[in-house]
Amino acid sequence: MRSTSASRTRACSGSTPSPTAATSWSPPRRRSSSPTSPRPATTRCRSTCPSSSRVAAASSAAPSSCAPRPSRAEESPVTAVETTTGTAAGTAAEQIADIEAHAAHNYHPLDVVIARGEGAWVTDVDGKRYLDCLAAYSAVNFGHGHPELLAAAHEQLDRLTLTSRAFHHDRMAEFVTELAALAGKDMVVPMNTGAEAVETAIKVARKYAHDVRGIAVPEIIVAGGNFHGRTTTIVSFSDDAVARDGFGPYTPGFVTVPYGDADALASAITENTAAVLLESIQGEAGVVVPPADYFPRVRALTAERGVLLIADEIQSGLGRTGTTFAIEHDGVEPDLYLLGKALGGGIVPVSAVAGNADVLGVLTPGTHGSTFGGNPLAAAVATAVVRLLRTGEYQERSAVLGARLHAGLTGLIGSGVTAVRGRGLWAGVDIDPEVGTARDVALRLLDRGILAKDTHTRTLRLAPPLVISRDEVEWLLRELKAALQG
Repeated sequence: MRSTSASRTRACSGSTPSPTAATSWSPPRRRSSSPTSPRPATTRCRSTCPSSSRVAAASSAAPSSCAPRPSRAEESPVTAVETTTGTAAGTAAEQIADIEAHAAHNYHPLDVVIARGEGAWVTDVDGKRYLDCLAAYSAVNFGHGHPELLAAAHEQLDRLTLTSRAFHHDRMAEFVTELAALAGKDMVVPMNTGAEAVETAIKVARKYAHDVRGIAVPEIIVAGGNFHGRTTTIVSFSDDAVARDGFGPYTPGFVTVPYGDADALASAITENTAAVLLESIQGEAGVVVPPADYFPRVRALTAERGVLLIADEIQSGLGRTGTTFAIEHDGVEPDLYLLGKALGGGIVPVSAVAGNADVLGVLTPGTHGSTFGGNPLAAAVATAVVRLLRTGEYQERSAVLGARLHAGLTGLIGSGVTAVRGRGLWAGVDIDPEVGTARDVALRLLDRGILAKDTHTRTLRLAPPLVISRDEVEWLLRELKAALQG
């Protein structure tokens, strides 16, 4: 790990404390106060950074109570340091060494050890604060420590956490009813992880093909560049060599066509086609948005042939793109929605498949299940998430602030950026090779107090929590511009 330097941190220089955790962030609308567990008191610098202001209305030109400082590294507005450093587990360097020694190396994280989070910000074990522009790949859409989500989790933790599906529990009815209504469907299959939701949908599609359509050997059409998870079945139809190579023999029954090419998809449909499985926007591929006519044509083709359309909204859904589901931009309703990540509010793994009973009804007792799927804690948090989305405020914030983000990113084309893609508060930024790799830029942003992540060497992925303020978006754009300059 790189050593902490003056360019990354500074000691507290003033005696006036910054706003407390309770006042430094709030949701985008007024809510009744909910009890949460007390937080340890710490002494902090007063920062003039966007993180010290409340989240204001997305449409406000200057919603923050303070203006961000100039973006020079020595004046970075996120260099406030708490008086305590490290944790019981050791310093950042010690913890990273332990992780490297005892955790399998199936990830390549940046050299930061995060200890706390609040709103759009996180703090590492050395006290440095960062604007989180990844949001756990959209799992933290509503920010770190959202008070309503924490309250739902705390209340349920005190009552009941797990029953298995052998018995009913008193949080399941509202969860499945309200989530189905949000999706415009009448039934859901609750699971835990996104990959489980994908596997569930594959099973449903095959079962539907066998039982309803009489297809003996069903096939599912997928798109090149897809990312639906890393289970054995899913990597069987991945074209990412890193995810796929060495994990054979592979599961048959999948046909791959180019993403965004409706003509190729039409040619691939046969009497054995059970379903078409697509990401509404391809995330891991670099936040790839398909042509405007793609999903309308795909929906028409699948409806005409009796083929199920499955929309993977695990990263793109639940407010991320300015609508509840990204496929809404295309005016299309799929047969099945795959949901995850943000459904758990950044607190607990929750996923689901949402559809109508004529399709999901093919599942009968014993055909599919999960001990933890739809457990009381997950149901309580996910229900709170659904209720936040029903207000429409998070979708609006993503649409309004996302427009500003994309305008600013587009302005960087020719200055270290070659292309920008995405919708709402989700962007794939292609980095000019002369500037370096996307990871090089992510490391420069890390030094400047911003967390972002590269994908496939060339693309920097940005997906901040939807509670980010306009000031914070502007600060991100300035810091990215500076990082591109070296």
